[in-house]
Amino acid sequence: MDRLGDIRLFVEAARLGGISAAGRKLGVTPAAASARLAKLEASLSTRLFERTTRQLRLTEEGRVYLRHCMRALQALDDGDAALQAGRSVVSGKIRISTTSDFGRNLLMGWLDEFNALHPDVTFALTLADSVSNLLHDDLDLAIRFGAPREDTSLIARRLATNRRVLVASPAYLERHGEPSSPADLARFQCIILSIASGPLNEWRFVRGDETIDYAAPLDASRETNDGAVTRIWAVDGYGIALKSLWDIDADLRAGRLRIVLRDWRYAWDSPLHALFHRNRYRPPRVRALLDFLIERFAQVERDWAELPGLMR
Repeated sequence: MDRLGDIRLFVEAARLGGISAAGRKLGVTPAAASARLAKLEASLSTRLFERTTRQLRLTEEGRVYLRHCMRALQALDDGDAALQAGRSVVSGKIRISTTSDFGRNLLMGWLDEFNALHPDVTFALTLADSVSNLLHDDLDLAIRFGAPREDTSLIARRLATNRRVLVASPAYLERHGEPSSPADLARFQCIILSIASGPLNEWRFVRGDETIDYAAPLDASRETNDGAVTRIWAVDGYGIALKSLWDIDADLRAGRLRIVLRDWRYAWDSPLHALFHRNRYRPPRVRALLDFLIERFAQVERDWAELPGLMR
């Protein structure tokens, strides 16, 4: 068991990039954590880390050993989960990742509702607009917009449609008017979301047989890598933003934002997917949460269909 604890400490040190951080997570003092890792390296006759005053970096041998340790620890965790599944116990921690705006505006409330039904479940919620590495980040579930990348290690389950719309605050539209076609956007300030691959400033709109492309000028647009910031800037009246209906549902209902160019549909809508490890056992708590979220998504979409003027 001491060796297993040392291995867990090694994995956490590699994941967090520091021995002290790993020790704090596992309830071990920095001195004790350092001594245990030194003992593990001595038992392997291999240096696992290159240590400097500024950083902790895996050696090539350490990277090889880390892959095997992570598989071994996951197998043990899956075994524990399988035993819990036999008793259909909905308890334990669920590690979940999603985008910042969706997480704050909808998912956090849904997790609270789920907790009311299953008080023995706790959450570790990561909000980031970048695509998380499920294996590296030790996640049980990720919710992401768009079709998942080709990855044989992951399973993707479609959760809901995802219509994107152009929105602005009523105050901004009162000052500047409204565009009547995508070509009119050149007269308005736009708010752009940037991701790792670059700014998402090229938009395509369709209406019947018509298609119009518009590229928002970066030098004249507000730009951020945080989806929540694009929404806040739009609410505060700084321009027109392209947002998912999931992110702005509450703002539309409260009148803080209005949809513009209702007769035009954004061409590249991206459905929401739940992403899982293909080879990892999903315990009852994860399966229960997924069933709960699927129903919540369906209910909101039913509500949208009944709201006059929202969906067209």
